[in-house]
Parts: sequence; C-alpha cells; structure tokens
Amino acid sequence: MSKSLPLVLVFLLTSVSCGPAPHPESPAPVASVSSSPAVAPVKSGPALARRDDIVEPLHGVDVADPYRWLEDGKSEETKAWLAKMDAYARSEIEKMPTRAALEKRLKELSYIESVGAPIYRGGRYFFNWRHKDKEKSILYWRESKTAEPKVLIDPNALSTDGSTSLKGWWPSHDGKLLVYELSENNADESKLHLKNVKTGQDTAIDVIPGAKYASPSWTPDGKGFYYTRLPIDPSIPTDQRPGYAAVYFHRVGDDYQKDRLVHDKTGDPKTFISVDLSHDGHFLFVSKHYGWTKDEVWFKDLRGRAGAKNVLSRPGDHPKKPFVPLAVSRKGKYRVEAHGSAIYMMTDLDAPNWRVMSVDPTKPGMDDWKELIAEKKDAVLKSVSVIGGKLVLRYLRNASSEVHMTDLNGKPFRKISLPGIGSVSGLQGNPDHDEAYYAYSSYVEPTTVYETSIAKGGKTPYFALDVPVDTSQFETKQVWFQSKDGTKVSMFIIGRKGLTMSGDLPVLLYGYGGFNVSLTPRFRASRFVWLERGGVVAIPNLRGGGEYGEAWHQGGMREKKQNVFDDYIAAAQYLIDNKYTRPGRLAIMGGSNGGLLVGAAMTQRPELYQAVVCAVPLLDMVRYHLFGSGRTWISEYGSSEDEALFKAILAYSPYHQTKAGAKYPALLMLTADSDDRVDPLHARKFVARLRYDMASDEPVLLRVETNSGHGGGDMVKKRLERNVDVYAFLLQQLGVK
Repeated sequence: MSKSLPLVLVFLLTSVSCGPAPHPESPAPVASVSSSPAVAPVKSGPALARRDDIVEPLHGVDVADPYRWLEDGKSEETKAWLAKMDAYARSEIEKMPTRAALEKRLKELSYIESVGAPIYRGGRYFFNWRHKDKEKSILYWRESKTAEPKVLIDPNALSTDGSTSLKGWWPSHDGKLLVYELSENNADESKLHLKNVKTGQDTAIDVIPGAKYASPSWTPDGKGFYYTRLPIDPSIPTDQRPGYAAVYFHRVGDDYQKDRLVHDKTGDPKTFISVDLSHDGHFLFVSKHYGWTKDEVWFKDLRGRAGAKNVLSRPGDHPKKPFVPLAVSRKGKYRVEAHGSAIYMMTDLDAPNWRVMSVDPTKPGMDDWKELIAEKKDAVLKSVSVIGGKLVLRYLRNASSEVHMTDLNGKPFRKISLPGIGSVSGLQGNPDHDEAYYAYSSYVEPTTVYETSIAKGGKTPYFALDVPVDTSQFETKQVWFQSKDGTKVSMFIIGRKGLTMSGDLPVLLYGYGGFNVSLTPRFRASRFVWLERGGVVAIPNLRGGGEYGEAWHQGGMREKKQNVFDDYIAAAQYLIDNKYTRPGRLAIMGGSNGGLLVGAAMTQRPELYQAVVCAVPLLDMVRYHLFGSGRTWISEYGSSEDEALFKAILAYSPYHQTKAGAKYPALLMLTADSDDRVDPLHARKFVARLRYDMASDEPVLLRVETNSGHGGGDMVKKRLERNVDVYAFLLQQLGVK
C-alpha cells in the first residue's frame, strides 16, 4: 500500500545539489567552536580536511564533531574539497591494471536483453523491456498478448544527458490512461504525469509535483486516482517535510491545486501516510506507518446504501463520510487486500511470521476479526493478493521463496512449483482474471518470467534472460553460523563448484541487516566478473532483516542494533575459521543501511578485512535524523535526542568511533550528488575523519557519482562505470589477477 522510503539500496550484488545546510535546531548547544589545522601525518592524496574544535554536550557526554562544516554541501569550501577527493579517487582507480579487462567483460554482462513481468489492464499488457543497446528500460504496451509491442515511454529520449528518470507507472483499470512518475537525476523527489495510452499524448494539465510518496490508486472507471502528496514549500525544513504528506483525490483533467483533500497530514515527520483503493472500488483505505514496527488503518465503504454492489459513479465521492477505524491503538503492522465484500488483513500482530485475518466491513473492530490463514512457525508470509479469485500467498522459508494458493475462505488450493532455492518477484495478476505472471531467479540461475493459470496451474516461460555466462560451473550453499550471543544465522555462499578450502580464497562479504529487508537469492550478471576469477561471494541473513519474521527484524533495531554488527562480524569470522579465506583476502561491502553496517564493522574489527566498499551510507548516527528523510527512520534506529538510546547509538556510530592511530582497511566510499534520501554529508564527514585518524598507508578513496540519486544513476553506463571501479578496487586490494 505504501511507498515509504527506507534506506534500501540494492547495490551491485543484490540489486540499493548535495545535502542541505545543517538544521538550525541541534539536539543540544555547541559548547565550543574554533578552527585548527590538521596535525596528523600527511597522507597520500589531497590535503587533510580542515578540523574545527566543535564539542557538543549531549546528555552529559561531550561529543566531538570536527568536520561539521562538511554537512553544508552548498558551501564553496565543501565543493572544492569534494572535487579534489573525487578527482584523486578516479585517478587512483584509473591506474589499476585490471580496469580494461573488467570493463570489457562487464560490458558483455551489462548490455543484455531483459523483459519484466507484464501487467494486464483492460485487455492491454504493459511491460518494461531493456534492450541490450539502450541505457534505460523502455515501457511498452500491446493490445493483446500476441499483438505487436508499442513504445509508450522511452526514458532514453526524455533528456539529452539521461538525467530524467522514469520512477514508476500505473495504468488505469481499463488500460486507457497511464499515470507515471518522473524525477531528475534518479532522485526521490518527483512529479506525476498523465498519458493517453492509445495516442501516446500527455495531458498538459495533469502534472502533480511533490510525488515522492505518491503511489496512485485508480478508481475503476478511470476518472481519477487517490495519491499521497508532499508540499513543495521551501520554507518547510527538510527533516520535517514527511509530516506534511497528505492524501488527495485527483480528477483527470483538473489542475492538481483543485484536488480534494481526502486525509490531512499527520504533522509527525516520523510517520508515512498512504492510500489504497480496492481494485473494484468498494473500499478506500488510508494507513499511517509509524516507521517499520506499527501501522494504523482506516477505511471507507464506497458502495451504495446497505453495502449494495454498485459503486458511486462520481469518483472521489463520499467526501463527508467519515473514515472508520480498522486497525488502530495496538501494536503491529498491517497490509490490506480487499475483494468484493471481504477485507483480508495481513498482520504480524501476535504473529511475528505474519498471518491473514478475515474482516467483516460491517463489524470492523479488531475484536471481531477472524483468523483465515494461521501463522507458520517455519516460514514467513511476505505478501497476500487476490488473483483469479484465489488468495496467492508468497512465503520465505530459510530465506527462499515459496508461493501457495488458497480459496477465498483460506482452504489450501495449490502450491506453485519452483525450480529450486531462489526468489519469486513481480507476481502480477488481477482479482477477476485467471492469468498471472511471476519472475524466478537464484544466485546462479538467470531470471525467467513465467505465465501461469490460477485455475489450472502449469507454467509457460514468457521471457528467459540470456547471459554470456556458463552458470552451470557455479553453485550456492547455505550454511549456518553462531553469532556473539549464540543466535544461529544463515548465510548464502556462492562460488565455483568444487572449491578447495585453502584459507586463501578472495571473498566478498555483502550485508544489509535492517528495515525488515530480506536478502534472498537473486541473479545479478555483474557478479560473475568476481566469480569467474575464483572469487567467492557470501551473503548472510542478518538480524534487522525480514528473512525470519518480525522478531528477527526487531532483534536488530534500536538498542539491539549492535546485534546486526555482531552477526556480520561473526560471518566474517566463520569464513576465516572454515578455511574459505583470511583477513588479507576478505572484503566487505554494503550500501545505505548496509553502508552503516560496513562502517561499523570496519571501525569495530578493522583487522578482519583488507578492503571496504561503503556506498551512500549513514555514518554519523548522532545527527542523521536532522537531514534528508532521517526522521522517518527513528523507529528503526532511535535518535540521540532520546537519552535512553543515545549511549547505545554513540557506541556504534562509525563517524564517532574512528580512533587516532588505528590501522584501518582500504576504503572506497561511494556517494551521489543528488541523493535526497541519505544526505551525502555522512560520506564526506567519515572520510575526512578516517583519513585524519588512520595510521596505515591503505588508500581512502571518495568517489562521487554525478546526476545520481540514492540508488545511483539509472543508466546502464552509470552502473557499468561504478561496477568497473568497485571491482578494480577489490581485485587490486585482494591481489586477484
């Protein structure tokens, strides 16, 4: 239902102007501010950044922040320092002897044909198709399953430099109209546009700014849609802006400023608000998301008197009819699916692995809910949807996908047969249409999109990814290791078949561990430049993730966040103890929340790793909530404003835990100039402090990707350039030829 923006960055292995000036309201007064030159030994590369003697008292603790001036991404001094660091990083990587071979091979693996699972609306099919000679995926449509595809939106032609990105698209139920989302530099900030599918023409008036969390939901007659909108008032502080998001109804052909307010803002920047209209238009749901641990849901029955089947013909009607509480005043998360006169509520309330409840809309109180599908103790329910008149349920068992079907009363009907241990994504279908599509892949099996019949079963390949790799030479193992507190944690290990455990294999350890995000087996062609050279990839399912339910997620949150780092460090130790590798041949990599992970791992146990790749990260956890979307993550991390959590946060905050004279591994820091989710200040401040403190001669490189948001640029050549630099750095550091 929601389009919340966690710190998710599906980066490299699993595909996750600069920041504003410091917020005027700091958590506590700054005790002293004065400037002093850098006094540490001169390092290779540009001169060390200026240090300020800033000390801020927080809850009785003096917290030093010598590089606070680097928070201001608009200052000329920051820009000059950053430009020098970026130029130095690129010049050093350019010298690495493996770059030419890497670039050649990665071009072969990157420019490949790819087609997504189609969405069926009103007899028409909509799908993404990335051609091997294009930089961006093109949105196509066809009048029938066998008709000739027609271009609907070609993002390659939207801007001369590729800076305009297609972020999302939503066809109306009759397939005649398409609302789509565009952004500049692949940033989160965006606008909605409206297109006539048959003519391919946009309507000039239907342009809606502030669409960062929009997620439009069409009425059945295609006359309008509900959506979430942010104000574009520059006077609203960035960190407070999420609290101003509100739900509106847009009637096709109206100026957005006439859109009717459906639900007002929450006023709380720590929350998200979202809207969803059931496919048949019977029920309108509004949800408030208090981070990633609690939701509240209200609804309106939009049918005629006494629940008659007819929906009012005027879209957006019932403006005065009040919302009815559906799930409020209790703990838990809720995901709503409705069909006909029934409401199905997927929840983790009293069921950390999730279950499905049946709700009678005439008696919606939570005490009247009935359990329809019980929680499984050995598998986690990840989604439920009505397709072809059945409930389709996607589960994770040991971090691998399963898909089950039941009738609308919860009686088991069928299980979709999958090839092996892998991941199902793109499950597409309509409540009243038998045809469905899904994509399957694993770490060593390229993506195949299948068509299936809900009623009859079976599967027919719709598209199979063709990659220039003999994947039969590689295999995936799943192992279990013990974390610091005795918790058992699973990990996937990918490499060539028949590897000899010499204790000297080059190993790349990737992790995330947060926001209920699950790392499951998915195919990425670029990974094979590492595997083909004898490298091994290890991906643990850390606490904080969603692979083993909400209890697993909460085991890595807030005051328990150190558990995530302990799990990751234990994974590294397992690989060393079991003769896969040694510290000189072990690298770690993560992005976004995973950037925090590797930042904490390298500052807590620097002797375990030879190299670190850290992308678009959070690293100053004392002040993260004052920038970008930071306040919306307080439920996940807590904040330094909370005295009870402050010391726990300070104890792992990577920016605050670098130690003068310590020997740290080599670092490649990746940041993006248009990241409006995680402010690039984190990367700048950490690199400046690490270079000052570290005693080793290992390189500290800061690479800036231009015209790019949190997930990087969405052009193939952007990803290619980044991958070449990352793998060149890793091969050099781990001594791989």
